[in-house]
Amino acid sequence: MRASKRGANKMNNQANNPMHPMEPLEARLAKAPRCLARTRSGKPCQSPAVKGAKRCRMHGGGKNREGRGSGAPAGNCNAMKHGARSAETRKIMAMVRAWDKLPKES
Repeated sequence: MRASKRGANKMNNQANNPMHPMEPLEARLAKAPRCLARTRSGKPCQSPAVKGAKRCRMHGGGKNREGRGSGAPAGNCNAMKHGARSAETRKIMAMVRAWDKLPKES
């Protein structure tokens, strides 16, 4: 009988029982630190921050397999569609226009 009473006092204390916490889930989520990012309208993001980060999973707080945060890579290579208006193409086109303006030799 003694073996069955060992953990009985600990489980009666609700603060020690992770399966039945004292405060409901909604109250714990409301206390979670918020993401520090700003939305396009200028208001702060209302999502909870990822544990150990200052941003939520949508604003770069998540970690992937390589250990880097989520989001677009540096330089935003994903946004390039065709390169017709890239800095390199504009420089080449400016050189072509300047070459066309040179006086023609006959």
